[in-house]
Amino acid sequence: MSLPFNVAAHLSTSLRAAADQAGLAGRGFDPEVRVADPAHGDFQANGALAFAKREKLNPRALAQQVVDQLGALQASFDITLAGPGFINFRLKPAALLAWLQTHASEDQLRAGASAAHAGQTWVVDYSSPNTAKQMHVGHLRSAVIGEAICRLLAFTGAKVIRDNHLGDWGTQFGKLIYGYKRWVDEAALLSEPIEELERVYKLGHAATPDDSPELEEARRELVKLQSGDPQNVALWKKFSDVSLAAFQQIYDRLGIVFDHNLGESFYNDKVERIYRELAETGLAEVSEGALVVFHPEHPRYAKQPFLIRKADGASNYASTDLATALYRVEHFAADGIVVVTDFRQGDHFEQLFLTAKKWFAAKGYRVPELHHVTFGAVTGEDGKALKTRDGGVIKLKALLDEAEERAYALVSAKSPDLPEAERREIARAVGVGSVQYADLAQNRSSNYVFAWDKMLALDGNTAPYLLYAVTRVRSIFRKADLDPAAPPTTGASAPESAQELTLARKLVQFADAIQVAGTQLRPHFLCLYLFELAGAYSAFYAADKVIVDDPSVRARRLLLCHRTLLTLETGLRLLGLRTLERM
Repeated sequence: MSLPFNVAAHLSTSLRAAADQAGLAGRGFDPEVRVADPAHGDFQANGALAFAKREKLNPRALAQQVVDQLGALQASFDITLAGPGFINFRLKPAALLAWLQTHASEDQLRAGASAAHAGQTWVVDYSSPNTAKQMHVGHLRSAVIGEAICRLLAFTGAKVIRDNHLGDWGTQFGKLIYGYKRWVDEAALLSEPIEELERVYKLGHAATPDDSPELEEARRELVKLQSGDPQNVALWKKFSDVSLAAFQQIYDRLGIVFDHNLGESFYNDKVERIYRELAETGLAEVSEGALVVFHPEHPRYAKQPFLIRKADGASNYASTDLATALYRVEHFAADGIVVVTDFRQGDHFEQLFLTAKKWFAAKGYRVPELHHVTFGAVTGEDGKALKTRDGGVIKLKALLDEAEERAYALVSAKSPDLPEAERREIARAVGVGSVQYADLAQNRSSNYVFAWDKMLALDGNTAPYLLYAVTRVRSIFRKADLDPAAPPTTGASAPESAQELTLARKLVQFADAIQVAGTQLRPHFLCLYLFELAGAYSAFYAADKVIVDDPSVRARRLLLCHRTLLTLETGLRLLGLRTLERM
């Protein structure tokens, strides 16, 4: 009776086989299995309706033909027909118990989920700040969403390469070097390096207005850098090193470690090949002195050129981004590439991916899956861009500091008897986790409102609510003096009460949440699942005492507690959050 991790996928395979046995082989029957309304079952197959309409058959009769071939599933499911051909599946209590007993550790959950991307290599490009500038609130979403996507892809079997495509080249470095040579404060550079670089850049920018001799001097500094002048190259490397060190302090707090920090500068010597091959394949043409690509089959880009090389011969984002895509295919052998940026870059990446796919196909290169993962803006409660009180951009470091301080005040009010060091540790996990989760719980395509009171609330779909749910499960094992990693669940009977059954069914649906979030690259589906799981556990906890005298009942309730703890902690880690023993 043991079932695989992904019950929906198992049902899909069984339904296709049943359709073949019913004489539908080779006719494209798609079961369309999805999580059902609990009133009807655990899973529902809707494919009979579309197939019957296409084949001009009676959908209910067709569905019955398929059900008649599902005898092997009868041991695990109650199978019913509803309406014009919906096939409903409800797991039997014994099957629920068998699934829970089989999937007993994070390694076992991962093994079950790994089929989705097994053997594949995915490069995820996210965060990507500009060097010599502080990270601000606008960098939050790319970093948080990108990291969650990396973890979801890795959990579902992919080899994931994290690449931080830094903005580390361009005209601004001429002004920065100009300002640095005149106004740098060496003591400030040691204590607050990136803040000092930002200060001297602003001075350099202000001192080099258009058409001024000072601007010409800044341009000469840039030309010296681009020509390999040792002094300017050494300064540029210094800017990169101090920037990366400052960025890593933020990444450490968010649980992010990049495999590579290959910025725009890395691809400078690789763009000539792009121009040559796009011309050779007939994809690029010269228009008004510039090298461009048109996509005549596309309604928007038939007459809107994709600029590959400027008329003055200079490269741009398009040329370096194409070089980046090629490098990832050739050097990393990428089967998939994900780029995480805000929605305003949508047109650029749509044209980029159209161009790359045609170019790779024409040259016989590997053509990977290409995904531009976009996201909306972070706004204040007034619906406007999130700003400081004086109208400035909120620095990401300051935002995370404030989150921790607010969380510390809440923890201290709720648990004043805990040692201060523990309260600080809890505040770090809750504060930063609240910021991460508030972002991830939203559909990434939408803007979201940044509201401290809402994101730090102990109720609702928030990090504190879920982190507290974890500690509540752990408290059961602690009070019973049991090891939560290996509770005594031998001899557990199948779930019986309404709350036990609801919780067990929700646990089985973890696979579906992972599959949807990982396939669509939308972490909010996993957030919603974890929130619903915590709610099902809360109802179970309120209704059914765990530590009871009957050994089989106690074992099954400890089993449900353990699997809930396992699933919540696994899911929160996939989102990039740290969990706690208590709070």
